[in-house]
Amino acid sequence: MTWTSLLAVSFVAVVSAAMAAGVVLAVVPSRRSAPTGTAPSVSLEDLAAHREELRHQFDRVNDLVLGLSDRQASQHGEVSAALAESRRLAVRLHDTTTSLRRALANPKTRGQWGERMADDVLRLAGFQEGINYRRQVTLPSGTVPDVTFLLPGDLVLHMDVKFPLDNYLRAIDAETPTARKAADAAFVRDVRQRVKEIAGRGYVQPGITVDHVLLFVPNEAVYGFIHEHDPELADLALRQRVVLCSPFTLFAVLGVIRQAVEAHELNRTSDEVLVRLAAFKDQWQRFSDQLDVVAKRFDLAHRGLEELTTTRRRQLDRELSHIAEMRPVHPQTTPDPRAISPVERAG
Repeated sequence: MTWTSLLAVSFVAVVSAAMAAGVVLAVVPSRRSAPTGTAPSVSLEDLAAHREELRHQFDRVNDLVLGLSDRQASQHGEVSAALAESRRLAVRLHDTTTSLRRALANPKTRGQWGERMADDVLRLAGFQEGINYRRQVTLPSGTVPDVTFLLPGDLVLHMDVKFPLDNYLRAIDAETPTARKAADAAFVRDVRQRVKEIAGRGYVQPGITVDHVLLFVPNEAVYGFIHEHDPELADLALRQRVVLCSPFTLFAVLGVIRQAVEAHELNRTSDEVLVRLAAFKDQWQRFSDQLDVVAKRFDLAHRGLEELTTTRRRQLDRELSHIAEMRPVHPQTTPDPRAISPVERAG
């Protein structure tokens, strides 16, 4: 039951009690003023019943008021606890924001923060150091980009993650519109100067790199602030072959790079497969020719063997038959033992 409902119930109860009291007061005078010999309109029992009803109504109103007080106290405690928790979270957020601003006030820390943000994006894109990119590669001109991406065709793409944030932080901390406007203008000048500096470092070399270099902006809010306060900066940077990338846009660029690398690897693999197929075709042709020669030799040998086992053997058998027929036939006689004289031995 809400606060308004409780007030309404209390009001109705009080009004009912007041009406009951009015009825009692009205009845009592009428009883006293009744003429002698006339029966009273209300008996003592009725007055007692009305008095009990009035007491019951007052007790009910008292219970409602007490319950309302308890509920109000409970709700007040819950609201107080919620306010205390909100105040604690606000203090923690303020402390975290203060620590972050204090950390970003140091140029070295800002550089490390930008490198950490870039590392997170590279890791989410599935890039691996030494395979997809390299760090701190010294160029022939002596400059050192923060990240060098390895692209198909022995090309590379350089990226720098250092970004000026001093005046941006001053714009956030500015207490007056004039100070904020001055800090905004100074930040835009810093960004333009940074773009000019990156364009003059020799990160774009025909035949070695692609036609552009990446400048990483380590925060989406800063990236949106740049485009909001200097809409011409993007075109200016592109004319100097510099592409501004926030964490989200860098992730998209890395996706395009990955697709290009995979397509190049697929094309290279396809070319190798075609070369292997051509070599296989040549070897297969040689194998087929040699197999035909061997097959012809086996066929010739088979025919020679067949001729030896059939025609030549029959001819030889025929000649042997003729030779056998030419041998003379003599009758066989048995010698008489008596006609054989013993041989005399000498001495």
